Amino acid sequence: MAFPIKTCVSCGEEFELKPDKPGFANRCPSCSEPESTEPAADSISDVFDPRAEREVNAARRRAIRNLLYRQDS
Repeated sequence: MAFPIKTCVSCGEEFELKPDKPGFANRCPSCSEPESTEPAADSISDVFDPRAEREVNAARRRAIRNLLYRQDS
């Protein structure tokens, strides 16, 4: 059974559309590869600050409390 031949919308290259092909059905496998935008594992630990997270959570709780219990006058 032959697979359908498709044309890539980004580069114009023809490719066979196979059932287990990752990515979009209208893009070739080389154009469908995801770009690595994830930060490195060691930089994640530098970004994490428990004090900043507590402050953000407290501000979020205050905002929700104000929205729930405010008096419309």
